[in-house]
Amino acid sequence: MRYKVFGDHTGLKVSEFALGTGMLGKAYGYGTEPDEALKILEGYAEAGGNLIDLSDAYQGGASERLIGTFVGDNRNDFVLISKYTRSPQTNPSLGVLGNSRKVMVQAVEESLKRLKTDHIDIYLAHLDDGVTPIEEIVRGFDDLARAGKIVYGGLCNFPAWRVATAVTMADLRGWLPIAAVQLEYSLIERTTERELLPMAEAMGLGVLGYSPLAAGILTGKYRNGEKGRATEFKAGVPQAGADYEALLDVVIAVATELQSDPAKVAIAWVSAKGVIPILGANTRFQLEANLGASLIRLDDEQIARLDKASAIPLGYPQERLSSEGVRAMLTGNRWNQIDRPLRVVR
Repeated sequence: MRYKVFGDHTGLKVSEFALGTGMLGKAYGYGTEPDEALKILEGYAEAGGNLIDLSDAYQGGASERLIGTFVGDNRNDFVLISKYTRSPQTNPSLGVLGNSRKVMVQAVEESLKRLKTDHIDIYLAHLDDGVTPIEEIVRGFDDLARAGKIVYGGLCNFPAWRVATAVTMADLRGWLPIAAVQLEYSLIERTTERELLPMAEAMGLGVLGYSPLAAGILTGKYRNGEKGRATEFKAGVPQAGADYEALLDVVIAVATELQSDPAKVAIAWVSAKGVIPILGANTRFQLEANLGASLIRLDDEQIARLDKASAIPLGYPQERLSSEGVRAMLTGNRWNQIDRPLRVVR
């Protein structure tokens, strides 16, 4: 496992892949039995992984309890990420849902108990509730950090303008910097490239990408009639009925060239874009197979082919600003003489 510094606002050294824990448990009716979950955690740690992604809502809180027991006396060897907003309760009241400071304070205390620790390394608001003022969230993170309950703060599933506002507000007011953003990213889900990824890069945020295999679609296993999250759990699965066959053909072709498999190629592509993939697994065998993506090196031509096969329209204003007409207008038809063209993330 290789390591990297997490974003520009921290000196935190994290492994190149994070371990996702959403399926570690059976509270949802779909997931991993405790014994196998322990094997997954052991395999990840033995490979050198130190970045574990959690939420208070995962498996009704069972995943946090499992991780708390697993890390034990080795707590400081791991970087624990957890999230609040959704609540672990089966039928939650309004008092435990959303992004308010009230919910944040309640949720962090409960997560600390389940994790058997006195602090969470990276604490994220899980979803934008569309109601809570961004300054309430950012100031709440600052208060928790001053109390020693969290180390870094961040946002998950928030629109780019809200994240940018939070980063700027924290900077101007001297509050705890927003250090992280978590988002869905894969060869199938690239709409994050329109606003979120350029924003995160410009603001120096560490970026965590969940569902890099798009619920297993990018492994190609569903072609063979196999079962998985897309067929059994179905939550967070890409558009039903969408045709990904042409994309899968390219992923499989690149995998064949590398004497590898489609899952490793899909994960390596996410990593090549500067995003830390969050790996979910139902078995230790599956985890170890996916960790093999660390050995994959996609060359520029292979990345370009995968980019083309999975390309999405960037929409306005990106496509307008990158057009030849606008380039000519802004450069007096001397575009080829300029060393740094307008940047469009692809």
